[in-house]
Amino acid sequence: MMSDQFETMMKSTLTPLPPADRGRQVTDSLADYIQQSALVAGDRLPAERELMAALGVGRSTIREVIRQFQALGVMETRKGSGTYLLKPITSATIHMPLSVNMGSLRDALLQTLEVRRGIECEACMAAARRRTKEDLRHISEALDEMERVHLEKGTAGKEDLVFHLAIYDATHNPLFRQLLEQMREAFESFWDTPFDRPDFARRSFPYHRTLFNAIVAQDTEAARRETIKILDIVEEDIKEMSK
Repeated sequence: MMSDQFETMMKSTLTPLPPADRGRQVTDSLADYIQQSALVAGDRLPAERELMAALGVGRSTIREVIRQFQALGVMETRKGSGTYLLKPITSATIHMPLSVNMGSLRDALLQTLEVRRGIECEACMAAARRRTKEDLRHISEALDEMERVHLEKGTAGKEDLVFHLAIYDATHNPLFRQLLEQMREAFESFWDTPFDRPDFARRSFPYHRTLFNAIVAQDTEAARRETIKILDIVEEDIKEMSK
């Protein structure tokens, strides 16, 4: 149960919302609450049921908003513990949601890939320039796990994502992770099993190791080149498997 002091604070900053555009309103109200409550990085947010009661919305709306903040890199949910603030936010925090026409999954994927190519190449080059020993340790651990799962199962979608996120973190520019994570979020269900083909982009597997080697060597041009090889294979598979 909430303490009387916490309940009073919640009521003063969070009030039930009218029915229109609930997601946007929850986002704004939660940002206002964080600002007015002076929460800082590391502070725990109210539990889902407390937010539901205070704002008068359902669990699915709360979870969707939390996922959006997670994609922006400002919150994280720890299993069995709750949701925590990673960075202070206010109502003036810039949010850049993606809008993609899903009339044709193939075309939407190719459009997204075209944008990713530029951003991801820059991210891998930045990681090669700025990586620390700790960054290399995280990337190496993610790559080893990806290779283990790939050799065991023939595919490693989630492990592949962890590997690339470790590279984005090594740029020490949070916008890379936020932008690229949002682009992947837009196609989350697709990336679980692309075109129902577990062999999707399997040919790109060896280039993840050569990309890592380029980052270790701080060879920015090699990092760009290996990234393009991976994305070229993804593009070829999208075109081939969507026929």
